[in-house]
Amino acid sequence: MNRILSILGLALIPFLFSGCFSSGEKNTPLPKLGNWHIDEKTVDGKVIQDTVYHQIADFSFTNQDGETITKTSVEGKVYVADFFFTTCPTICPIMKKEMLRVYEEYADNPDFKILSHSIDPTHDTQEVLKDYAYKLGIEDAETWNFLTGDAEKIYEIGQTSYMTTAQEDQAAAGGFLHSGAFVLVDQNGHIRGVYDGTKTDQVDQLISDIPKLLGK
Repeated sequence: MNRILSILGLALIPFLFSGCFSSGEKNTPLPKLGNWHIDEKTVDGKVIQDTVYHQIADFSFTNQDGETITKTSVEGKVYVADFFFTTCPTICPIMKKEMLRVYEEYADNPDFKILSHSIDPTHDTQEVLKDYAYKLGIEDAETWNFLTGDAEKIYEIGQTSYMTTAQEDQAAAGGFLHSGAFVLVDQNGHIRGVYDGTKTDQVDQLISDIPKLLGK
């Protein structure tokens, strides 16, 4: 007999985003964020409890170099995910300026990646993303992947896996609605921190939290 206990976590992020979901202390382990449940079952007469944490779902997108990037591509890696579009007239330029700081800090670490998902894949083709990355000073996708693909799949993984706002909205500036969230994901696909990518102090916290997962 299974007994499931569920706790709601990241669904509230769009409303609570003024706070950073991370551990502030230098040596404090980062929490695992999102929905989780305790799966309780009886095996050989013994009650066994297993905590099942929220994980990023399978995905398959194309980066600026035309390479297919999947969940397998980042298995065993620490990465930061965000959502943007190249013609964004509001927060995206600030986010990319802040993400550049993260990139510059960890670009040489083979165990670290950045996944930036375009929420306007119709316009943001591989070629457009390649040019966008080049203008930011990113000449290859070794560390920082700018992703395009099926729009509905991008919106779905943004909202259900990364628990952030990512959708088309004609009423929004530029025709798309997204948060400024930088989502920190560990080697097993668990969300370990959410940071406001438009605020320097929260990105500073992200930069200091990443080594807690890298073990360095």
